Amino acid sequence: MSSMETVDTAGPQRKVEVIEGATVRFAGDSGDGMQVMGAQFSTSSVIHGNDIATLPDFPAEIRAPAGTLAGVSGFQINFSSQEIYTPGDGIDTLFAMNPAALKVNLADLYEGGLLVVNSEAFTDDGLEKAGYKTNPLEDGSLNNYRVVSIPLTRLNRDAVEGLGLDRKAADRCKNFYTLGLAYWIYNRPIEPTVKWIEKKFAGKSDLMEANLRTFRAGWNYGETAELFTSAYHVEKADIQPGVYRKITGNSALVLGVAAASKLSGKDLFYASYPITPASDILHEVSALKNHGMMTFQAEDEIAAICAALGAAFGGSLAVTGTSGPGLALKMEAIGLGIMTELPVIIINVQRGGPSTGLPTKTEQADLLQAWGGRNGESPLAIVAPATPSDCFTMALEACRIALKFMTPVIILSDGYLANGAEPWRIPEVDDLPAIDAPFCTKPNAEDGFNPYTRDERLARPWAVPGTPGLQHRIGGLEKQHITGNVSYDPKNHDFMVKLRQDKIDGIANDIPPLKVFGDESGDLLVLGWGGTYGSITTAVERARKAGKKVSQAHLRYLNPFPKNLGEVLSRFKKVLIPELNLGQLRTLIRAKYLIDAKGLNKVQGRPFQVAEVLEAIDKALED
Repeated sequence: MSSMETVDTAGPQRKVEVIEGATVRFAGDSGDGMQVMGAQFSTSSVIHGNDIATLPDFPAEIRAPAGTLAGVSGFQINFSSQEIYTPGDGIDTLFAMNPAALKVNLADLYEGGLLVVNSEAFTDDGLEKAGYKTNPLEDGSLNNYRVVSIPLTRLNRDAVEGLGLDRKAADRCKNFYTLGLAYWIYNRPIEPTVKWIEKKFAGKSDLMEANLRTFRAGWNYGETAELFTSAYHVEKADIQPGVYRKITGNSALVLGVAAASKLSGKDLFYASYPITPASDILHEVSALKNHGMMTFQAEDEIAAICAALGAAFGGSLAVTGTSGPGLALKMEAIGLGIMTELPVIIINVQRGGPSTGLPTKTEQADLLQAWGGRNGESPLAIVAPATPSDCFTMALEACRIALKFMTPVIILSDGYLANGAEPWRIPEVDDLPAIDAPFCTKPNAEDGFNPYTRDERLARPWAVPGTPGLQHRIGGLEKQHITGNVSYDPKNHDFMVKLRQDKIDGIANDIPPLKVFGDESGDLLVLGWGGTYGSITTAVERARKAGKKVSQAHLRYLNPFPKNLGEVLSRFKKVLIPELNLGQLRTLIRAKYLIDAKGLNKVQGRPFQVAEVLEAIDKALED
């Protein structure tokens, strides 16, 4: 955090230091409410007018033993008065609810950073579970940090005393005590969280009162304990006027397909088998059941994609969602969608693999699976959002492309985008793209209906079953050109394979050209895709401020690529491609454009830090 000025405020001896921004992390057991704390702090910061970026961190084990390293849950928020693109490389303040949370997260706390710990959790048992041989609060290992040790458990119990809660229920409120203290330290408005507590616990007056009491007690503790030299204040960001809300990538995908449903006049059908980190999409679509949205929780991934194909055949806007292992299971049926040329959207929220891999961690390693992970020549369109809010835009685009070109489309999101949040300016309805998806209503030939005739985009007609005169055959066997009859003719197969490829290639004429941020030519182009956008953007901005001839381009259309991609690449001496995989986009770029692109690759389940991209930029320029 960078200090700008110090001001006095009303209240005894209280000073508020105005800073440009800060990065805060809450960490504790998975049952300690870290995600609730982070979400509320984020919402309060957005309402205050700050720009934010968040990084929730979930434990992979559903019920890891309390107090162990495997059970640590965290939530990181970077909030600022300036435009930001990442949740921050390191953290300025760490709230550690127990020794395990401290051990897992301490390495990310800047030297001199503020460390707030619950001293009562540092028992012999707690220290042993976390692997500490000595108490870090006493052995001098934390001398490089500003440590504030508070008896959180006791203070929280005192705050809720007299409400008749048992000890377990009382202790579950301590996250709100910590949140109240965090609000005091960073001068956050408390009203949004007070309203949230009142709504969340409506009908449970004892729990509502307990959480309100301890939340306010935490704020009052910061005001009266005299343990902090000052509080901090982050001014509002200078942002485009409009109505904003905090949004995660998964929520943006839901709103995107819902908006596409309304714009196209097609009922939304969402079929899914629950899988981390895509499950929230199913939950949120189901909440829209009164708006023409239908959900189907399938017994497995194959049933989900087959149901979606059936819905597309029946005239619905069909969507299915999954993560990496589930995408593999869906592949045969996706091939059926390609053969039958039905518009279906497949959302893949990528996670660490292979197999079960790292279910709660992010990765970008499904690109080649999406691009060619099916039998036979089976091309489809692939898009990838760049930020949480961009998930809305690219969901709309995926639906538009699918309906316009009669093809399956894969959306490659990832765990970082899915769970991360940022302010989103709610668009005006008139600013949304038109999605025209008419059904065929009459035969297109004198002798009846031919389901594989083509329009100028090579898209076949969408004929809803039951429409008079439009009876036709559909299935996975190769189709005869125009008639759609089953055909084993070698030349027809060759023709149809090339025709389906030409249709996907033609989408390049219907998507925007690739934009270059920075100079149009130069020494180095940093080319990214997906959730690497924030780290790349920040790193390139810093490199350019240092006088380096570096530019950036970010791909949101991965199949087909934008028409001008080859020309853009040719204008730069070197190309660097950061990816959270071992070089999948780099492989495609090198093969298609014969560019000697270099890679920055990491598969640690975490997004790139800005410093990592900056180091790679410097190395690329020096080589």
